[in-house]
Amino acid sequence: MAPPLLLLQDIRQGFGTTPLLRGATLSVAPGERLALVGRNGSGKSTLLKIAAGLVTPDGGSRFLQPGATLRYLPQEPDLSGHANTLSYVEAALGPGDDPYRARYLLEQLGLTGEESPERLSGGEARRAALAAVLAPAPDILLLDEPTNHLDLPAIEWLESELASMRAALVLISHDRRFLESLSRAMVWLDRGTTRRLEQGFAGFEAWRDQVLEEEERDAHKLAREIVREEHWLRYGVTARRKRNMRRVGELQALREKHRQRRGPQGGVRLAATEADGSGSLVIAAERISKSFGGRPVVRDVSVRILRGDRLGIVGPNGAGKTTLLNMLTGVLPPDSGEVRLGTGIGMVTLDQRRASLDDSMTLSDALTEGRGDMVHVGGTPRHVVGYMKDFLFLPEQARTPLGVLSGGERARVMLARAMARPSNLLVLDEPTNDLDLETLDLLQEMIADYGGTVLVVSHDRDFLDRVATSIIAYEGEGRWQDYAGGYSDMVAQRGHGVQARAADAPATTPASRRAAEAAAPQAARARLSMAEMQALKTLPREMEKLSAEIAKLNEILADPQLYTRDPARFAKATELLAQRQSALADAEERWLEIEMRREEIEAGAG
Repeated sequence: MAPPLLLLQDIRQGFGTTPLLRGATLSVAPGERLALVGRNGSGKSTLLKIAAGLVTPDGGSRFLQPGATLRYLPQEPDLSGHANTLSYVEAALGPGDDPYRARYLLEQLGLTGEESPERLSGGEARRAALAAVLAPAPDILLLDEPTNHLDLPAIEWLESELASMRAALVLISHDRRFLESLSRAMVWLDRGTTRRLEQGFAGFEAWRDQVLEEEERDAHKLAREIVREEHWLRYGVTARRKRNMRRVGELQALREKHRQRRGPQGGVRLAATEADGSGSLVIAAERISKSFGGRPVVRDVSVRILRGDRLGIVGPNGAGKTTLLNMLTGVLPPDSGEVRLGTGIGMVTLDQRRASLDDSMTLSDALTEGRGDMVHVGGTPRHVVGYMKDFLFLPEQARTPLGVLSGGERARVMLARAMARPSNLLVLDEPTNDLDLETLDLLQEMIADYGGTVLVVSHDRDFLDRVATSIIAYEGEGRWQDYAGGYSDMVAQRGHGVQARAADAPATTPASRRAAEAAAPQAARARLSMAEMQALKTLPREMEKLSAEIAKLNEILADPQLYTRDPARFAKATELLAQRQSALADAEERWLEIEMRREEIEAGAG
């Protein structure tokens, strides 16, 4: 095995009196594809900065092979001091690097190179920073949330570009599909230490859950052993005669081990506060259109959204996803057409910019909205500190200003506020930004259990596959099309994923086109959509109900005198029987089709 290019050993780092890293290790060999995962606040970004040489740890060692080149992508790149994006990327090139690669990468990422750093959006700044770290073709790439604020075309292009590079990769990302595509080994940072799995992300979550289950079993065994030793100490014959000090010492050591054991970090408890039910029709949009500066953003779109729908909206940056969302929810009036909202709508919005957060406000005031120290959740008052704990905040953070919170913590604040308000319509604009994988899991479960309607704008393909029952996709020139199912179902129906807007579309090579074409059916087979998973749950009950109705109708028709006695009832029962038998056949065929697909997916995963 080749010696590592980069090696971190026994890394220790703390902030104040709180230890963050407690003996973490990281080894990166040539060409390796590592994903670094862990909860928000576990120290992933700190460990990556130590690996990049930007932070000196309190303890431990860092070794980088002499001559090895390393590039680091921070979450918030700084382009100040450069005239434009091209000069920023060119400044990252070394003496032997290809000067044309800077412009090539900028073009691939939808930038001209003439953009002023002061006027860049978050997504544009991230694209320029990606070009800067990719341009030198380094030996090691350290990427901290490279997909944040990128749209789907840019994410899929980045996947293809990274897969073709020879550099070793260390990735921090919340995007499951991105990690599944690129990772070949996992480093799990948990409670200050690291564990390594020599498999890609597809095998990580099952392995992590197994590790935690084994820890719980060990803790249970330890607790039972303490009880046995205490029983012996109090009632054992030997104890009464001479007090075996060795066993007393062992008991004290067990108690100390139990006290010092750090369990897994608690999970976020998400449960939306539901308002009274809305009408069956939530939103009806009839031929709505909107233009800005003569450019059509939404053109002649009609859609009906019913209670319980989970609608995903996808498209490249600048296509008008948020505009369409605002039109559907009545925030922005259309230039033409009509939007009608149903009765009894209670809407809660989670915006992608966290714009409704006042940085000077404390965490406690943000959750209570400045009304004392109680949060009303589902009509029940809860103390704010207890509610904070549900979202992984410590009691001492109650008076912390929101301005000093991390991106992940601000995302949890927005979730906590949204979940406390009564609603039957959730509007989520990029809700996955800055959330860790465990919080994403719980958000998905909350949406699945939510009795109301959900509208979501997201670039996270896996998230859309797990929650959406239908997708509205941008088709170009202000046109939007509705597709049944999740993102992968949309890809299967239209033959491709979300593409860049014509003005921003990067050049593609024949190889990248072939890779995209091959990836489309593979993505469609990757997992069941939310609609299919829901069908697997509901179809058996529906088939059972239809079978019972068919049996009852057969009993009615078994009466030989029915036709003579009541011809109308006979005709009605005969018609209903044919309808129910046809519906049962359709349901059985649909269930069998999805079940076979599920088995194929599980067989492929195995």
